[in-house]
Amino acid sequence: MDELMLASVLGSGVRLATPLVLCALAGLLSERSGVVDIGLEGKMLFAAFAAGAAGAATGSTALALVAAMGVAVMLSWLHGLACVSYPGDQVVSGVAINIIAAGLTVVLGIAWFGQGGQTPALPVEVRIQAHWESAVQAIAPLPWLGPVIGQALLGHNLLVYVAYALVPVVWFLLYRTRFGLRLRAVGENPHMVEVAGVSVRRLRYAALGLNGLLCGLAGSYLVLAQSASFSPHMTAGRGFMALAALIFGRWMPWPTLWACLLFGLLDAVAMRLQGLELPGVGTVPVQAIQALPYLLTVVLLAGFVGRAVAPAALGKPLD
Repeated sequence: MDELMLASVLGSGVRLATPLVLCALAGLLSERSGVVDIGLEGKMLFAAFAAGAAGAATGSTALALVAAMGVAVMLSWLHGLACVSYPGDQVVSGVAINIIAAGLTVVLGIAWFGQGGQTPALPVEVRIQAHWESAVQAIAPLPWLGPVIGQALLGHNLLVYVAYALVPVVWFLLYRTRFGLRLRAVGENPHMVEVAGVSVRRLRYAALGLNGLLCGLAGSYLVLAQSASFSPHMTAGRGFMALAALIFGRWMPWPTLWACLLFGLLDAVAMRLQGLELPGVGTVPVQAIQALPYLLTVVLLAGFVGRAVAPAALGKPLD
């Protein structure tokens, strides 16, 4: 593999892993507080639709981001209403959010824009463009380092850098602040926290609020940075892949990041392998190549879900 191919695969892997990182951090905060979040997929999908619709209607990147995060926060708090304020089943509530998002985004898209559930293509000024293009061009003549560093590290938009910068921020929040200590305690022994005079419900709603903000960023990235418009079911299972990365990372920020990068790189490699010819087999079907990231998701869940130790109170409503 030459340096151009390596740089292209690394750069694509970093970009493809960005929504997974944001979504996995969102699930990390929620599940560390003891609330199972199967609805990551639905919140990211609805946030992507909100970003596409608001961006097309207003022509403002800021309003598109605000709409995406606002919708995701409301869905997170709706999940909290069912599972924190009331003792609803957390898995059923998350699945319901996924179903609502999958259907309602299509219905609203057809009603508002009449394009089969899609939103109009966003203009260039609304989309988030790559930063430091001058630096990429400046180091491009350098052998190996120029293409690899330029395309893999510097040729990205602002949301990519925000996503990876949030990993140490979430780590610091969980392990170096009083709020993080209480949040982790709620996920392990909520009754002890309640006896200490701290509101378990308030902490869980705060975690779900942060969860919604990160899901909103993940969904808006798909529309404002990766694609030009919203299309039905465009998340394509990324929420479940983020959940698998969270379990593989044992509910800790840094291992979760490496798992997301693994998914992103595998997705980038799968895109490069389309049309591959194997001796004695012929051309590998595109569908088989595209299924590789999802196959890895199943393998990781089957191999690590029993070994990873979840928070002790995960999925248990407060009595």
